[in-house]
Amino acid sequence: MRHRSRVGLFSLLLVVALLLAACSGGGETQTGTGNSEPIRIGALTSLTGNFTPWGVQVRAGMQLAVNEINQAGGAGGAGGRRLELVVADDQSKAEEGGRAIERLIERERVVAVGGIISSDVGLATARVAEQSKVPLFLVKAGAGTILTPASRYTFRTCLPSAPMVAGPIVQYAQSKGLKRVGAIVADYAWGQAIKAALENAFKAAPDIKLQVEVAPVPEKDFTTYLRALERLKPEMIVATGHPPGAGAITVQSADLGFDVPITGAYTPRSLIVGNAKDAAIGRYADFSCADYRSEEYQALARRFLQSSGDATFFEDDALAGYGIVKMVAEAVGKVGDNPEAIAKYLHENTFTIPGYSFQMKWTEWGELADARIAFDLIGRGPTPEGVNKAGTWYPERLLVSEPLEPFRPQ
Repeated sequence: MRHRSRVGLFSLLLVVALLLAACSGGGETQTGTGNSEPIRIGALTSLTGNFTPWGVQVRAGMQLAVNEINQAGGAGGAGGRRLELVVADDQSKAEEGGRAIERLIERERVVAVGGIISSDVGLATARVAEQSKVPLFLVKAGAGTILTPASRYTFRTCLPSAPMVAGPIVQYAQSKGLKRVGAIVADYAWGQAIKAALENAFKAAPDIKLQVEVAPVPEKDFTTYLRALERLKPEMIVATGHPPGAGAITVQSADLGFDVPITGAYTPRSLIVGNAKDAAIGRYADFSCADYRSEEYQALARRFLQSSGDATFFEDDALAGYGIVKMVAEAVGKVGDNPEAIAKYLHENTFTIPGYSFQMKWTEWGELADARIAFDLIGRGPTPEGVNKAGTWYPERLLVSEPLEPFRPQ
């Protein structure tokens, strides 16, 4: 009698153990092991506030990648984990960005966060990402102070740090034989960073005179700052950090008789043409991480414009967002959904993103290790078929920089 009871008890325990093992999946977190929970990726970007034109592109690019990966079977391919994009608006404000990334990590349990545009937001969110050990991807947050020597979970994707951007501006000025360059920058983290970087970079070109004017971020009338440049008689004006000030500076400088090129720093092309109209054609040039001439970019642009509703041009912000999701999905397919493992995989590998002007790889502190900045003029076109709903204009290649020396934070 007691023997039968022991057998029955053993059988019951065995059944319970098998059920628990089946439910746990053996503790495996990689794709294809029966875990039906989606992989959640945070899209933290500026959907309201000064940087909205950048942010809506980032979100749309990330969503396109999520849709395409899910249609192909999920992270890791057929039978992989589905992706889910969890969207948060940083409102172009540092304090809101800090709160939002905490919510995404603690409540939404995202494995990574991408989409940061503002340098002020980048400064706030990078500290949280490093403390939480969750990968964070910067798109246009270029202040050098965002990364520190100890950074291991913060990654730049499109815009390198300001000291790396200034070099190609000097390179272009030298290639054109310019002797006088003016600049109007915004009074916040990025503007101050690019001001310091320009002043330092132009020291290596003592034959070129530089004058920098600083304006408030919300400024729309740049007449005072342009008039301050009149005595210099600039042969080029650098306009960066004012959303959407570069377009206004392009128009207002022409009105004041400055018949010179205007150079931005990673401003959406459709925003510039939308604001400056014909004043931008053949006159406004800007840097980018996109290779607008490549077949890969143009094929992706067509898919983007077919799927993204109101978008009229596939900006490099959307390209960066697309790339962020593709890289995270690859990492998940290889190492599972642990954020620390994902960050380690990112650091150990090089990624080829279609349409990029360089391969994506990083220094140990998260700076772009092999960035090549593309510099393009807004030309009259014609545009390749299906890649520009905003008109017939299209970026014309001026140069692609040599690989930039990664900026090392102090």
